[in-house]
Amino acid sequence: MTMVTARSAQILSGLTRATFTGAQAGGLPSLLVEACAAALPVTGVGLVWMTNTGPGSMLAATDGPARVLEELQFTLGEGPCVESSTTGRPVLHPDLERTGAARWPGFTAGALEAGVRAVFAFPLQVGGIRVGVLDLYRDQTGVLGDAEVTEALAFADAATTILLHLQADAEELHPLLAEAIGYRTVVHQATGMIAAQLDAGLAEALVMLRARSYALERPVTDVAVDVVARRLRFHQ
Repeated sequence: MTMVTARSAQILSGLTRATFTGAQAGGLPSLLVEACAAALPVTGVGLVWMTNTGPGSMLAATDGPARVLEELQFTLGEGPCVESSTTGRPVLHPDLERTGAARWPGFTAGALEAGVRAVFAFPLQVGGIRVGVLDLYRDQTGVLGDAEVTEALAFADAATTILLHLQADAEELHPLLAEAIGYRTVVHQATGMIAAQLDAGLAEALVMLRARSYALERPVTDVAVDVVARRLRFHQ
């Protein structure tokens, strides 16, 4: 057993014990992000479910800025979470203001506005299967030391186990994962409708949906709901 795996087991044991004290509000995912934020020199933590096509939905977050980060990445299709899941490697970015815009222009602008100055994303994968990403942020710039990265990896390992167990031995999707899938379904429906309206491909339609969301400064899911409800149309 590696040091990360041993530490992960310790983390899971502590979280499981906490569930028997009545301490959990949103279950193990919520307990995990809170414990991760307390154990590391970060301001907040988010846990997002991922699919092969990008961010699925946020399963837990410690605070408002963490939620903003996840919504930005889903809306824009860019950011450390997306990059970490795509590459299968941690993305450690200690100074968004200095170098973030060159890497993720839209995401960086929104993150800085939310008071985020550094982001650290850790992929949750089993082999080639993308499970999710654990996102950590700071309201000040600065790197994570080696010991802190090791601790973050242990929490990421624990988060992977939790996400897998949400669905283990269940006849139907766990409510958290069902909600995440529903969150994306309306975006897929809207994308198909926009593609038909513009006589365009699905990829182009999704870009148009995200661009409209960004221009209106509204979550992409809210704009998608308007499209599906036929309150908003796209014209050539």
